[in-house]
Amino acid sequence: MNRDQIQTHVPIVGWLLIAQSAILLLIAVFLLFLLVGIGFAIQDRTATPIMSIVGISLAVFMLLLALPGLIAGGGVLARKAWARTLAIVVAIFGLVNIPVGTMIGAYALWVLLQDSATDYFAAMKEGNAQ
Repeated sequence: MNRDQIQTHVPIVGWLLIAQSAILLLIAVFLLFLLVGIGFAIQDRTATPIMSIVGISLAVFMLLLALPGLIAGGGVLARKAWARTLAIVVAIFGLVNIPVGTMIGAYALWVLLQDSATDYFAAMKEGNAQ
């Protein structure tokens, strides 16, 4: 890829990582309200706290899964060298999330493993924004 192409594709990767993580966060919030709501709706003294604990635990777990993608996406958009490495790791883990995560992960790897991507992030690290 040439410099112009990499300048187009890298921000797309950043936004895709952020969008993928934001969708995961939305699902986490939905499941939290669903499970806690079911717990209160059934009005069972045993089930209500269990459903609340499960809902909160699931939401926290999904938040922890989404954070690296949000951080990597933001860092990629800011052209931080460390974000390229984090985004590659996030993309590799995303490959198992069939089908959307696989497509985003493959695309991110294709873009971020280019030699021109290394130069793109190195230029910013040196302070030579192009």
